[in-house]
Amino acid sequence: MSRVFTSLPLWRAARRGPEFDGITVGFVPTMGALHAGHLSLLDRARAENDHVVVSVFVNATQFDNPGDLAGYPNNLEADVALAGDRADTVLAPSMGEIYPDGYRYRMSECDLSRKWEGAHRPGHFDGVLTVVLKLLNLVRPHRAYFGEKDWQQLRLVEGMARALFLECEIVPCLTVRDPDGLALSSRNARLSAAGRSLARCFPHLMRSSPDAATALSALRGAGFGVDYIEDEGNVRLGAVRVEDVRLIDNVRL
Repeated sequence: MSRVFTSLPLWRAARRGPEFDGITVGFVPTMGALHAGHLSLLDRARAENDHVVVSVFVNATQFDNPGDLAGYPNNLEADVALAGDRADTVLAPSMGEIYPDGYRYRMSECDLSRKWEGAHRPGHFDGVLTVVLKLLNLVRPHRAYFGEKDWQQLRLVEGMARALFLECEIVPCLTVRDPDGLALSSRNARLSAAGRSLARCFPHLMRSSPDAATALSALRGAGFGVDYIEDEGNVRLGAVRVEDVRLIDNVRL
């Protein structure tokens, strides 16, 4: 069973202790509501490191919709149980400990973060990059693991690590999907049976369409609300709405 730290002073004291001398640390940052996608990241971290840390922190600064934050699942006990032996440490600090400054100091990127997700969710990536930077400073991992489902987020974290000379390898991990192709997400559980049936068409129509405009038209025709479908190199990025649930995904072209 993982050791759980809800106090940052206690965690920082432990991290400076002898148990971490001469070993490698792998880190998986999460907002909780763990599912098989998160577990695949933990399995990769376990295979490549001596000690695995997973953070469970619902980061309010990256939510642009207060209702989305209010409805986000938060069950630390269930997350700890699901992580099981995959993680040696669960880091679950409070909002006040992560943001003692009240979020006056923040990390911003002024190009990629303003496209796609950033254009539809103003301030979202400031919150993401700020909390990732804080967590990397707290955990001091040798490797940190991020899923490719959040393609834009992954690119931004990689760029931040390079720009700020962070001594941590950012490890991209393949998107984990249900058998019908839908990318795993904690948001999927909020869909009705009919919404879930429609949602599975999202990656299929993204992948099967010859160009982004055709994919956008096909998704709207199928009944999705579409925020964007755009091609970036050999990747097609998309964000859609099913019922009141917003889903993002990307596929290789």
